[in-house]
Amino acid sequence: MAALDKQMRILIIDGHAFAYRAFFAIRDLSSLSGQPTNAIYGFINMLEKFEAQVLPSHTVVVWDGGLDEGRVEELSDYKDQRDPMPDDMEVQLDEIEAYLAASGIASVCHEGVEADDRIGQLTKTAESEGFEVAIASSDKDFFQLVNDRVRIWNPSDKSGEPMDENAVKMKTGVRPHQIVDWLSLVGDAADNIPGVRGIGVKTAAALLNEFGSVNSIYERLEDVKREKQRQALADSESDVRRNQELVSLKLDLEDEPELESLRKGFEDTVQLEKLYEKWGFKAKLANLREARQSVLFDE
Repeated sequence: MAALDKQMRILIIDGHAFAYRAFFAIRDLSSLSGQPTNAIYGFINMLEKFEAQVLPSHTVVVWDGGLDEGRVEELSDYKDQRDPMPDDMEVQLDEIEAYLAASGIASVCHEGVEADDRIGQLTKTAESEGFEVAIASSDKDFFQLVNDRVRIWNPSDKSGEPMDENAVKMKTGVRPHQIVDWLSLVGDAADNIPGVRGIGVKTAAALLNEFGSVNSIYERLEDVKREKQRQALADSESDVRRNQELVSLKLDLEDEPELESLRKGFEDTVQLEKLYEKWGFKAKLANLREARQSVLFDE
């Protein structure tokens, strides 16, 4: 990615996933007034880290706008197992939004649109317009988007290396274009999507490497060697077909932001200073003031 012109690179942040990771990674951090600030602090640090690695010209944070109605109709308990957002985290989201606005970073959220789908749509649009795309998320649903212009940067991966097509193959046993079928067979516990009984990640990968796709598996079901697997696949075909619809990212969404609106804007350093003072982020406040003095001195 480093070889690409900076004007052609976009960083897409999975907003709620970032906020959750920050909230649980840092505990018992609050301002002098008692306002919890752990999610804010962790979110800012992760964002700064990824921007330094990716060096994007465009950055956007995409937030969940609620569950997709079509998926809930297909599977009534879709994502139903997830715990409610902790109150101490929820009260920090508006503060994170305020930070993004002051930092000139776009933030996107539309009611009824899942972040995964919007990220998928933005990725495909940016890719078609010549961008390289860095998606910052640990969600394996995004593996289906990976190609020679799209990489996944996992906040949980301490190596700091982005996932390319070979990394997806190493992790899952299949290529990015097979990820939807792979997830359709194994299910996705994070989204409460059940898979085929007895078909684990390695077995699903082996089947897809042998047959190529779910469609081919069912066209040649008699060629599946193990009787238990063959019977399990036959019994679960309707669920697998449903799963294909559930895990495929929806790319035909309305209200897609223009890419130009996601270009990094100017920092409002006055507002950032107020926010850092409010939250008690002394080191960040000192760095901001030092940077401002350097600019004034250079002028």
